[in-house]
Amino acid sequence: MAAPRYTAAMTTTQDPRKLDMARLASQGQVLEGRWPLAVLPRLAEMHLPSQPAAEVHWRAQGELRPVLGGEAEIWLHLQAEGAVAMSCQRCLAPVTVPLEVDRWIRFVRGEHQAAELDADSEDDVLALPRWLDLAELVEDELLLVLPIVPRHEVCPTSLPQAVGEEVMEEGRANPFAVLAGMKRPSSR
Repeated sequence: MAAPRYTAAMTTTQDPRKLDMARLASQGQVLEGRWPLAVLPRLAEMHLPSQPAAEVHWRAQGELRPVLGGEAEIWLHLQAEGAVAMSCQRCLAPVTVPLEVDRWIRFVRGEHQAAELDADSEDDVLALPRWLDLAELVEDELLLVLPIVPRHEVCPTSLPQAVGEEVMEEGRANPFAVLAGMKRPSSR
């Protein structure tokens, strides 16, 4: 099977699948492009196969932030947007779920330092790898914004009724009110 193709308009010659974060940040470089969902297999699993193929647009900009009396910090501004077609959990019809990520991620030297800073800070902190697969990072961030229960705001079709379930008509007494009336002691 051929490898999925992707497009990227870059102001650098770096490969987004093998990204040198330190260089990207030190040069303030920007990478931008589109990937089909096939490049992001875990996200593609969420997409209904019966729906048209989708794409993810992404943008990554490195930044080196000076620190008074210390080593400059490596930051990545990551933006991504796309949509995934999923099954609505109310009506089971396809629902398009828009996905959007706009995050700043700080990179530090070593897993131990990343774990410490991530626990003590509101910033997203990752250990600086030799090579970063930007597609994996984009996919991770998009998976984090997926809804736990995808559903339409208003379902396009009426919801199925359970067998034996009666539809309540207007003017009909509320069954809970009837039960409350049965609960009252009778005066005999």
